[in-house]
Amino acid sequence: MRKNLKEILSIEKQEPSVGILLILIMFSYFFSIAVRYIWVIWASKHPEFYWNGQLMINTNDGYLWAEGARDILRNHINYIESRVTSPVSVLTAWLVKMLPFSFETVILWIPAFLGSLLVIPVILIGRVLKITYVGFVASLLAGIAWSYYNRTMTGYYDTDMLVIVLPTFVLWGLILAIKEKRNRYLLITAFSVMLYQWWYAGSYSLNFAMALMVFIYSIVFDKKDVFNYKLLIFLFISVAGIAIWFKIVLSIGLFAYFHIYKEKSDKYVLYILIVSMILVLITGGFNPILAQLKSYVFRSAVAADNSLSLHYFSVVQTVREAGAIPFELFAKRISGHPVTFIISTIGYILMTVRYPVMLLALPMLGLGFLAYGIPGIIPPGGLRFTVYAVPVNALGLAYVIFLTADYIKRFFDEKISDKVKIGFITFFTILVLYPNIKHVYAYKTPVVFDKEEVKILNDLKHIAKRKDYVLTWWDYGYPIRYYSDVWTLVDGGKHSGDVNFPASFILSKDQISSANMARLSVEYTIMQIEGKKSGDLIASMMKDYGYNNSNQFLKALNDKNFKLPPKTRDIYIYLPFKMISIFSTVTLFSNLDLMSGKQYPTPFFYKSVAFHDNGRIVDLGQGVRFSKVEGVLLIGNNKIPIHSFIVTEYDKDLRLQIKDQTVYENANMYVIYMKSYKLFLVMDKNMFNSLYIQMFVLDRYDPDLYEPAIISPWVKIFKLKR
Repeated sequence: MRKNLKEILSIEKQEPSVGILLILIMFSYFFSIAVRYIWVIWASKHPEFYWNGQLMINTNDGYLWAEGARDILRNHINYIESRVTSPVSVLTAWLVKMLPFSFETVILWIPAFLGSLLVIPVILIGRVLKITYVGFVASLLAGIAWSYYNRTMTGYYDTDMLVIVLPTFVLWGLILAIKEKRNRYLLITAFSVMLYQWWYAGSYSLNFAMALMVFIYSIVFDKKDVFNYKLLIFLFISVAGIAIWFKIVLSIGLFAYFHIYKEKSDKYVLYILIVSMILVLITGGFNPILAQLKSYVFRSAVAADNSLSLHYFSVVQTVREAGAIPFELFAKRISGHPVTFIISTIGYILMTVRYPVMLLALPMLGLGFLAYGIPGIIPPGGLRFTVYAVPVNALGLAYVIFLTADYIKRFFDEKISDKVKIGFITFFTILVLYPNIKHVYAYKTPVVFDKEEVKILNDLKHIAKRKDYVLTWWDYGYPIRYYSDVWTLVDGGKHSGDVNFPASFILSKDQISSANMARLSVEYTIMQIEGKKSGDLIASMMKDYGYNNSNQFLKALNDKNFKLPPKTRDIYIYLPFKMISIFSTVTLFSNLDLMSGKQYPTPFFYKSVAFHDNGRIVDLGQGVRFSKVEGVLLIGNNKIPIHSFIVTEYDKDLRLQIKDQTVYENANMYVIYMKSYKLFLVMDKNMFNSLYIQMFVLDRYDPDLYEPAIISPWVKIFKLKR
């Protein structure tokens, strides 16, 4: 009799014992951690990466959770938005109390130990499908896959450490419940969803999608089975927008009802299901989903404020992880290589044929594929989403390896066929792991701030008062608050248009306008916190000063006699050397007409560290050359005269020495050679006159407006006098 497709795709054998299962889990788990130790070995060779005797973390956002955990442990909150109730901070504080390790050690290692937990649900999914060894091989890949490693490596202290682990446990719970059809698994699944939603607020969309997938699966494959509808009830209760304690009580109550009154309760399952669906809709429904789609799929270049029709540059447009990515990178981030990605995707399709319940993984796979989008239909969501597809594709790839091995063994004598199969599986498992481990070796991520920068922030903590403001770009907001225990205007989670605009304006405009904007921004932010003001920051300023046109208002700031609100606290301007690499991006946020949203011509700013000087001409790369003899820039066939050629260099006492040579008085371009950094800067007059270039690069500041607080080659901090 001809075999059907499901029989052809069957690879189930006798399952290993529970003891062997535990050994497989432990091996995969410690393998995942061992790979994450590669970064530690590299970073340990850099003494500048250490603070308080431990390596520092390597993600900016980690300092948000570290601030919350620190405040829990010291029982004192300084910054009003300290995340003392966030799951990451609470868990960290608890671990620091319970374990004999320093705070710095816990936040360094917790991502590796929690992130590696992904191997458990991946293996357990294989166990439920009676292909445990497929789950084992898949777990080896999933635990260290390119994008997953990037977001759970040692030192990557963030919510990402469990953001894939928990939905994979949810997936396992769903598959287990549907396959076994036992009431106890209803609670396991429900609590997994609640835990995921508690840990990561953005989980709602995925949880909801998985619930819908259970509904579709039930209608298509098992519509007469009442158990599936019970499972849906528990899923809808779990995602409803009600207090988690009420979800728990409701779930336990329903479990008891279904368990005690089994036959009687079955008659009312559909009615309870309808009520649970209504509960979801009236407590939020699709709102979180639509909000995320608006942010990542239907985004636009500017974000508008309705009060005065002000338009701002959208931060999403500059975030690399939310932008378009090439297919090769997309494939590598999921499976390590384009070939293995294609095979793994085919493998998932074959798995769904053999095990239709694997369709429940489609929301995770779809969210991962959203990173690339569908050309002409769905715009790319960016590389941050690829991580969701990792465990699903890993299962697909492992399934193909075992399926192929089972087929090949048929061509060998029975005495050696099993050895051939094991050899094939081992060889190809190593082969698919190789590009991912190779990536780990190459992925040398530095810490956020090195020792010298942290020392400066620690010194600032003893200079500034706790509620003083430090103004800089949002990239540095969290670590500044953590190390200096001060307040910030913008950070990694607070960078809407009306706060990014003034931060960009302060750094990229002249010193007078910047000083006035700094005081206005801080005082109006405080008034918002105190409930005296609301809405758009710039719009509030314009309204109080009687302006209907933002251009006129911003122009008026270039006046030392501009009347400012009363000073309530001191303000410090934080100017790090590393901002040079992103300075052109920083300027984008204030280089536009707020009335129309139209971008002004982009200021010219070019930096070069890979240059060649032959004595007459300095080749700065990318077709830009500087003739020292003629005093002109050579760009293509164009000769552009420069206003000044400036050389800066720190002496042995770390005092900045400047040689400034005027070349063409009326020219608009400037060339600066920062000799101590071996760095060339080429810029136009607007960039040259910006606060950042004048005060950090050239140490030129208006003594009527600013005074030095801490000056070093790495960071310069100025205190605002007004």
